[in-house]
Amino acid sequence: MTMTVGQSIIMIAAIILATVLTRFLPFIIFGGGRPIPDFVNYLGKVLPFAVTGMLVVYSLKDAPFNAWHGLPEFICAAITLALHFWRRSMLISIVGGTVAYMFLIQKIF
Repeated sequence: MTMTVGQSIIMIAAIILATVLTRFLPFIIFGGGRPIPDFVNYLGKVLPFAVTGMLVVYSLKDAPFNAWHGLPEFICAAITLALHFWRRSMLISIVGGTVAYMFLIQKIF
């Protein structure tokens, strides 16, 4: 199904509005020198770990655990974890794990 030009403009405008709103809303709500609520500070501390755990579960949930089929996922998860502990750089660990996974599934498995 294709969209008309008007529908495309409305869709793009809605995407722009949603993006701008999510970027500036925290500054509007918590700006002006008001203290940040304790609950928001708590979420800022615990959500990164919760999201990381959720991503690990989501990444491995469809990995078949028969024969050799789940092995690349676990090898690359271990590589990502090792790179992160070694360099303490999220960028290096994500790129390293992704490159290792692409190499393993395209060349070895």
